Amino acid sequence: MSTINSTPLALATPETSVPVRAVAELTISFAAILVVLWLPTREQLVFGPIALLAPLALVLLQRPTLAELGLDWRGFVRSLWILPASIAIAIVGVLLARAAGTFHDLYKGDFSHVGGYVLWTIYQQFLLQVFFMPRLRRVFNADAAIAFAAVLFAIAHLPNVILSVATLVWGAVSCLLFRRYRSLFMLGIAQGLLGLTFAVCVPDVFLHHMRVGLGYWQYHPPVTGHQAAYQGTPGK
Repeated sequence: MSTINSTPLALATPETSVPVRAVAELTISFAAILVVLWLPTREQLVFGPIALLAPLALVLLQRPTLAELGLDWRGFVRSLWILPASIAIAIVGVLLARAAGTFHDLYKGDFSHVGGYVLWTIYQQFLLQVFFMPRLRRVFNADAAIAFAAVLFAIAHLPNVILSVATLVWGAVSCLLFRRYRSLFMLGIAQGLLGLTFAVCVPDVFLHHMRVGLGYWQYHPPVTGHQAAYQGTPGK
């Protein structure tokens, strides 16, 4: 009798158990990133690499395949259309910004700054797709995980409200694209291109050089006044 009564409970337990490790890694990693974003610059240089590289270490400890990392060449080839689509969106955005009078130069338009930014967006996609999404999938179903990931991505860009709205949309879209194509580099490059376009199309009086966290409030507008934010004020 005890065997009959206990079997359903024993079978149901694994299905209803909470993935404690996944929740712990999600909570601690995201909290650490948020804390770093709100630290002064000097402290960011010390604790930033720890918060940002710890997820990489946790992923590599699992010895993932190239496909799991989004680095498989098949996914890259299948996703090549994303780049011309991003270029088309960027061109339309620039044309609209010019017509509206909001187009302006990058805050730093040199190769090292632009290249560094694109490398950063690739790593952002790594964090979102390879670290956060698999752990969210252990807690939620596929659609809920994508929605939750997009919300986390947007929260990380606060208090820059305009940038948070943009990253909320892009976070969901990029997760859907990664689920279909599993191409980390293509999504990172697309995000970099769209981010740079966003930076030159939205006035810095609103965007604050694309800064987030404490840096958003430390932004000081140019001394030339309000109009400079619309005409020639450098962006990111």
